[in-house]
Amino acid sequence: MLARRIIPCLDVRNGRVVKGTKFEDIQDVNDPVVLGKFYSDSGADELVFYDITASNEERKTSLEFVKRVAHEINIPFCVGGGVSTLEDFKYILRSGADKVSVNSSAVKNPNLIKQASERFGNQCVVLSIDAKKNENESWDVYVKGGRENTRMDAVEWAVRGVELGAGEIVVNSIDEDGMKNGYDIELLKKITQSVNVPVIASGGAGKMEHFLDAVKYEDADGILAASVFHFNEIGIMDLKKYLKDNGVSVRL
Repeated sequence: MLARRIIPCLDVRNGRVVKGTKFEDIQDVNDPVVLGKFYSDSGADELVFYDITASNEERKTSLEFVKRVAHEINIPFCVGGGVSTLEDFKYILRSGADKVSVNSSAVKNPNLIKQASERFGNQCVVLSIDAKKNENESWDVYVKGGRENTRMDAVEWAVRGVELGAGEIVVNSIDEDGMKNGYDIELLKKITQSVNVPVIASGGAGKMEHFLDAVKYEDADGILAASVFHFNEIGIMDLKKYLKDNGVSVRL
């Protein structure tokens, strides 16, 4: 059985880690390098950094913090936000990241997934999907930091993304983001059953049981969270021991 990954998520704006609720009410948290090193030392399996306003501001991801983070940590990490070309992939990977996440740019130009996968390998290409439930009880894909509804079906987009070459899917629930009521299990289940690549659950963790639900019952390969880690509500090693005690394979 593959070990499930615990992945702190660091949303970065203007060089600082921030956290909001439903992609709004953004609050300052800490320096990305300080937090990245802390999580690396605390037993996290991976890290994810999102430059959360890069796409909306139509600018590139800031690479300064990427290089500084790479120098301080010894676990894999993924970077996203404002990635729109193969050159962006190249520079981010050369700056020390192990994976690159695409969202808005992939919706605009799906062929970017294919091109990046062919050039750098699908293990480097992560498709991040910001999804929100609609009145038809399905989920729409949102872009530009959750600001714009594309009207694309989230499950269908996940399937297409994998067909194009994405090696991993991150499912971000806008409805549950920062609410601490648990992951959107229904959405997560539909996507894990529809694709054959690792799926990472994101948005909604508030207690250890939520992590367990995502991996044990909906088969998520990784569990991503932010505020419960940032504000010391859940310790990573405490979480891993809890998951192991409940039959989940983790790296201790």
